[in-house]
Amino acid sequence: MAVKAMGWAHSFPVSGGVRAGRHWTRGHLAALPWAAEEPETVDAVVLTVSELLTNAHVHANSDAHLVLTWDGDCLHVSVHDDDSTLPRPRDPGAGEVSGRGVGIVQALADEWGMKCQRHGKMVTACFRPASAQRDDSSD
Repeated sequence: MAVKAMGWAHSFPVSGGVRAGRHWTRGHLAALPWAAEEPETVDAVVLTVSELLTNAHVHANSDAHLVLTWDGDCLHVSVHDDDSTLPRPRDPGAGEVSGRGVGIVQALADEWGMKCQRHGKMVTACFRPASAQRDDSSD
């Protein structure tokens, strides 16, 4: 059985990395066969990248290391930062301007998880595009 996978990795500094991360992600997603057919999924991935990079910068006060991996089934979006404190869902009030990132990622991703690592943590979200599943069934 052959495994086809592609991926990209990049580090984004605390100063100005979120906007650059969104742009970088959108550019790489364009190379995937399902991206043109699923602009909603692309937007969900880009928003997730934005939330995870923001969390790394704001809460961990850390550069963020982003890895995108497409394995033919799932686009894995992984962000590593230097703080081992795991994110937790919050219930912000209507007037609060922060505290929704984890909830947004939970709502957008097909799966998500987090784990402590030797130096910090990794938060990963998985997106399974419907058109990619159709393509696989025709093989």
